[in-house]
Amino acid sequence: MGDAIGGYFSLELNMMKAYPQSSIYLSLNTARNCLKYILEASNYKLLYIPYFTCDVILEPLKELNIEYRFYSINENLEPVFNFNLIGKNEAFLYTNYFGIKDNYINRLSSFDFNLIIDNAQSFFSKPIKGISSFYSARKFFGVSDGAYLFTNKYLEKDFEQDHSFNRMEHLLKRIDTSAEEAYKEFSENDRCLVAQPIKKMSRLTERILKSVDFEEVKKTRVTNFRFLHDKLKNSNQLIFDLSKNQVPMVYPYWTKDSALKNRLRDHRIFCATYWPNVKDWCSPECLEFRLTEEVVYLPIDQRYNIDTMKKILEHV
Repeated sequence: MGDAIGGYFSLELNMMKAYPQSSIYLSLNTARNCLKYILEASNYKLLYIPYFTCDVILEPLKELNIEYRFYSINENLEPVFNFNLIGKNEAFLYTNYFGIKDNYINRLSSFDFNLIIDNAQSFFSKPIKGISSFYSARKFFGVSDGAYLFTNKYLEKDFEQDHSFNRMEHLLKRIDTSAEEAYKEFSENDRCLVAQPIKKMSRLTERILKSVDFEEVKKTRVTNFRFLHDKLKNSNQLIFDLSKNQVPMVYPYWTKDSALKNRLRDHRIFCATYWPNVKDWCSPECLEFRLTEEVVYLPIDQRYNIDTMKKILEHV
């Protein structure tokens, strides 16, 4: 019908450029549905997935009745795996952990097997020609959903458009009240995304993303990350091999200070846990179990500046 003219106002947002990756093939509702699209279009029979990942990755596999097998990673967050095991109708899923593994992915992409890159934690990593990859918007920006898919696979289906206006309450409430008061709605939004069919990204989510200054976001994240790393690299058990253009999601700090996360929370500095389900999949002796227990993911995103990083460091 086109947009109505006149009447009441809608939410006013700046009109910046669209998502900068011109090679992105589809804008969908969730990252897990991007994976579902890839799997369905490729007709893979088996997918190798890391123990160290979110359990939502199983959702499309179970829905499509695709077999999966776990693999382990080492302390560099890289697979401990014999890639010769991957068959013609099988694929290997690798996660660009915390937006810091571009260099490794570039090496991995030179191997001859079906590779899928989970860039849900690395929004600004460029897709690699011939390799399917997907991105999550809500892990980097103030939206309730939205994902981008890069693939040369194609499904001849006409997907309906998602609507996300009824999933925005936590974003609005946090501004009006507090992070703590809006957490219930945030969790409810997560639950609402379970078992969603593949849909096109909602117009609201798309409109919000078009209001984002992507270059400023990248600059701020990199600046904050480098500031923390300069202060914490000597005590961090994780070693980083960042590419020149890498834009991290968080600063992963592997520390022996078991009380750090709770201490930060007491001062209203909230750090996500990646991922609680890993402790159900692995024994305490496994590296993945230790990563879930011991790594603290310090916020470095575009909402914050160097003064905020200094405040975080005071409590670290």
